[in-house]
Amino acid sequence: MNAKSRLLLITLATLMGMGVTVSLGRWQLDRAAQKEALQASMDGQSSKSVVDTALLVSAPEPLTLIHQHARLRGQWLADQTVYLDNRQMNAKVGFFVLTPLRLADSGQVVIVQRGWVPRNFEERDKVPTIETPGGIVSVEGRMAPPPSKLFELGKPEASAIRQNLDLAQYRAQTRLPLLSVMLMQTGPASEGLLREWPAVNLGVEKHYGYALQWFGIAAALALLYLWYQILKPRTRHPKDSKPHA
Repeated sequence: MNAKSRLLLITLATLMGMGVTVSLGRWQLDRAAQKEALQASMDGQSSKSVVDTALLVSAPEPLTLIHQHARLRGQWLADQTVYLDNRQMNAKVGFFVLTPLRLADSGQVVIVQRGWVPRNFEERDKVPTIETPGGIVSVEGRMAPPPSKLFELGKPEASAIRQNLDLAQYRAQTRLPLLSVMLMQTGPASEGLLREWPAVNLGVEKHYGYALQWFGIAAALALLYLWYQILKPRTRHPKDSKPHA
């Protein structure tokens, strides 16, 4: 391969590498912009007025209330409590406790993620003991989508302890008129439950960091090409061709 062909291949490879890395950097910036817009939407929701029972029941689409603070009144349906397994809080494994709340002056029911309890690793099939007040209670929290799902082999379980909560399956199982949103209860520990929920972090800074890395690689490719293919060859001095005395 002659020098011109080798230079052409090096030039094409450099341009392709720069094109790919710049594209990846721009994609990371786009992801950061999307997450910033989502964060702004979440912040806007949380600044709205507190959702009460009447507003939740009358909402045409309850999912539009997600991330708003709420104060709901109703009665616990303790016998329908679900314990989501393998959920962490403060780096410890346990259960998220979910109990339906029948809203006051309404037939509607909303699932409340009440908090976290540690599991008993010696008796894995034993549900933890928690307190569930009777009568009408007032529960504060923020509106949320159904809990995230973990990987699960086979069909969704229907027992009190389960890996995930499939809302459609749970609705059919309990025959409860469930709303499509959930309330994540907030506040200090009580009733045997911890509520130290982590702050929502969309990882915007991570995307900016990745973008900087990709743009840095593109710049490095350009500098290496400039040095080895253009500048360095010009610094070479031709050998002294004068005849010796």
